Amino acid sequence: MPAIFPAGRARHLEPIFLQLPRIRVAKATGTGVLDETQRARITALARDFPALWADPDAPDRERKRLVRLLVTDVTLVRAEQITAHVRLTGGQEHTPARPVPLASWQIRQTPSEVVASIDELLDDHTDGQIAKILTDRGHLSGLGQNLTPGIVKHIRRAYRLRSHPQRLADQGMLSLNEIARRLGVHTNTVKKWRNEGLLTGRLANDKGEYLYQLPGPEFTRPRIGRPPGPRPAPTETSIESAQGGAV
Repeated sequence: MPAIFPAGRARHLEPIFLQLPRIRVAKATGTGVLDETQRARITALARDFPALWADPDAPDRERKRLVRLLVTDVTLVRAEQITAHVRLTGGQEHTPARPVPLASWQIRQTPSEVVASIDELLDDHTDGQIAKILTDRGHLSGLGQNLTPGIVKHIRRAYRLRSHPQRLADQGMLSLNEIARRLGVHTNTVKKWRNEGLLTGRLANDKGEYLYQLPGPEFTRPRIGRPPGPRPAPTETSIESAQGGAV
């Protein structure tokens, strides 16, 4: 008979393993009584079962065979957790319970603390800025990847978080075209006034676009266009020349 376990820590358990079918039949039919040697071997098998199971040289088919010899039946009940009612060959019963495994989408789900941080940072930051901030804090996506602007955008849409531009608009801030129309000036003039500190603008996205706060009634509109130059002094004609020219 070929060896079931050709090598490894469970090699010494092979003789006991091969006797289990005969011992099981003898017990079921009542035709045999276990002697002390058989009892000692079965006890050794139970004691060394972890070594037998973990032996790297033990093929899976033999592990399944061992389970069939030791276990009479198993009933699984899945509810809030998975409960296994196990009945062993010797009549013992065990009822272990395990949590229900996570679904694949749950394993890849973005951690709740990352979603909460994105929601908080969206008040004052763009997607790209948020990705850098959270990466510097050591946060990762649900797939264990470094956060990028695209991943932040995907998370924001998946959890229906209002974007940074939407939150600025909720505060009454206007787009470039809107504030230019309200002030009656060109969009380039709005940008110029923002650069000069005359208008308040906040970065709205990673494209470099701004939203603007409409100035109040105290806003002094700068003069648009080239400032006028000094006027030339008028040319004066002397009285003598004028009189001398008369005939």
